Amino acid sequence: MPSLKDLKNRIGSVKNTRKITKAMQMVAAAKLRRAQDSAEAARPYAERMNAVMGGLSGSVQGTDGAPRLLAGSGRDAVHLLVVMTAERGLCGGFNSSIVRKARQHIVKLLAEGKTVKILTVGKKGREQLRRDYGNLLIGHVDLTDAKKLGYVHAQNIARDVLSRFDASEFDVATIFYSRFVSVISQIPTAQQVIPAVFQATGEERTDYDYEPSEADILADLLPRGVATQIFTALLENAASEQGARMSAMDNATRNAGEMINDLTVLYNRTRQAAITKELIEIISGAEAL
Repeated sequence: MPSLKDLKNRIGSVKNTRKITKAMQMVAAAKLRRAQDSAEAARPYAERMNAVMGGLSGSVQGTDGAPRLLAGSGRDAVHLLVVMTAERGLCGGFNSSIVRKARQHIVKLLAEGKTVKILTVGKKGREQLRRDYGNLLIGHVDLTDAKKLGYVHAQNIARDVLSRFDASEFDVATIFYSRFVSVISQIPTAQQVIPAVFQATGEERTDYDYEPSEADILADLLPRGVATQIFTALLENAASEQGARMSAMDNATRNAGEMINDLTVLYNRTRQAAITKELIEIISGAEAL
């Protein structure tokens, strides 16, 4: 049985840990509000842009003048996986769930005889994937110094991906991230960005005369569309990370409180047993006299 001093030190240590987890929970809650607002504000723009380009692509897809980003390379042999995770841990299963979905996709592609290349965004995803697929990693984007995610960060990632596509380094590109639903719900998502996939809505299916042509407009919009999809994924990831961290720190704080209660009970029982033992020794000594 541990001594009273050991129990007292352990109670103090757990109390200090609870203070840290409580502070991290409050910081995550403050960051979550801003990240959630940014993610929700970006969704209408991304959805509208997807719908407009979906309407344009419907008229040129399958034709000889279709942009390469829309038509693809004509092959399906090499796949680029852009895995987006957090730079820091202590956010529950947020990073692991994204990596798990990417691993499942990697296993499926390798089983089909495809070549897989991995570009990681975020240190935690790279650390996990490097254990089993270190030979497939071709690049990494470090956002540690990015205090606030901006469109420029998505543009830099998009330029890297597009330059690799122009150099015929891959045929299909898919991004992996976590879509924010609520503090307790984040959905790991895989989204193909090259060749571009759009879903046109009924309102865009109208006859218009475009100047310049649909193909020329798409050639200019498609790179922006890729950057927009990446930016949306970054914002969704940021909100999901803070939501997962807030939930994880809340659980840790409550668990620490329960541990403190259990240790306090054990401390009191041990102290009571020690006092009872001393009283018995004193009474026994007095009777012996």
